[in-house]
Amino acid sequence: MADFTIRPAAPNDGAFLADMVVEAANWRDGINRPRPTVLADPIYRGFVAGWQRPSDAGFVAVDGDRRPVGAAWYRLFAADAAAHGFVGVGVPELIIGVRPLWRAQGVGRALMRALTEQARRAGFARITLSVERDNHAGQLYRSEGFAIVSDAVPGRHTMVRRLR
Repeated sequence: MADFTIRPAAPNDGAFLADMVVEAANWRDGINRPRPTVLADPIYRGFVAGWQRPSDAGFVAVDGDRRPVGAAWYRLFAADAAAHGFVGVGVPELIIGVRPLWRAQGVGRALMRALTEQARRAGFARITLSVERDNHAGQLYRSEGFAIVSDAVPGRHTMVRRLR
């Protein structure tokens, strides 16, 4: 396993979280959605705009030199400003991004475990996410207890994990 540690996300991590939103959008080899295009999308922008609100929580993975290499965080969304994985008010939706060189090295799993434990400690009964149907990360999410609950958004699965 690669040499990395996990730390809580801080208010000054907003720019890095925006980078990780772009990584999440560009998970597929050969696809390069430019940063301005990704962050202009209201769904993606909703994950970072105004970071860090009182209900936001997240974690950042850093390498041995303390450089950030990945992040996972959650937000609560209103029904009229919902992200793709919205299942209800009061259910946090997570997003995760890992730099390409750090993928498949345990970073995403470690971030997800830290984040779901944080959500459990915060008293949430469920946590949700959205993933493109052919994204190999869906296997990671299933192995961490997420189950598909909806295919209402074309090309995407909405997945939920019960925390209690």
